[in-house]
Amino acid sequence: MQVRLVVSIDAEPGKGAELAAVYRARCAEVLREPGCLQFEIFQSAVDPDKLALLELWADQAALDVHAGVNATRAPLPPGLRAGAGAREDYNYNRVR
Repeated sequence: MQVRLVVSIDAEPGKGAELAAVYRARCAEVLREPGCLQFEIFQSAVDPDKLALLELWADQAALDVHAGVNATRAPLPPGLRAGAGAREDYNYNRVR
């Protein structure tokens, strides 16, 4: 079953556009991973320092592999992200 992740990310004040740009580069990289169906960053139109990362994985196994790969990636540049963010996982069962 597909797994959908919705990750809420806060940028440091005034750093939303810069953080979104860093994530766009990372998105292009992650999209090449096996089982990654979506990995996109969205910037709030109301508060540009709030971002949402939408991920869709073919199954839990693909997400588990991604987690291992993620552990080897260089960290994001310091001073862009505020806090750890919040992640919600959903089982994705498309009916149409």
